[in-house]
Amino acid sequence: MNQLEKFNKTYPVNIELKVQWGDMDAFNHVNNVMYFRYFESARLAYFERIGVMDKSNNNKIAPILAETSCRYRLPLNYPDTILVGARVIENHSHGFLMEYAIYSTTHQTVSSIGTGRIVMLDYNTHEKVTVKPETLKAIKGLSITQIPI
Repeated sequence: MNQLEKFNKTYPVNIELKVQWGDMDAFNHVNNVMYFRYFESARLAYFERIGVMDKSNNNKIAPILAETSCRYRLPLNYPDTILVGARVIENHSHGFLMEYAIYSTTHQTVSSIGTGRIVMLDYNTHEKVTVKPETLKAIKGLSITQIPI
């Protein structure tokens, strides 16, 4: 199984993005801030897939990013097309831990892996709330066997 097949089997939600010239910095590689924007785009695609964004508009309970990290394996450059994948790797009473990966089509490998700790927040009270059973069910429906990348 090649890297792209592993990537697609590991991340049930992934999006395709073009690396833009403006994503790069003075050192001629994609600036570290951009990786977190790429992760955000995949995270929102994941939330849309499990229906969290639809529900949050009605009841003011929505996911919020509490913590994030990124491990860089190799730099990205313009031009490149990347796939950004997202999955949930841990469930918790008030949220979950997501993992992201960025696959470079130019290099044909994963360029970085990151995480994001998500907490469900009541925006009226600013208190964390328990993840709803239907959200956990939707997450479980997207869960697939982990394949090391």
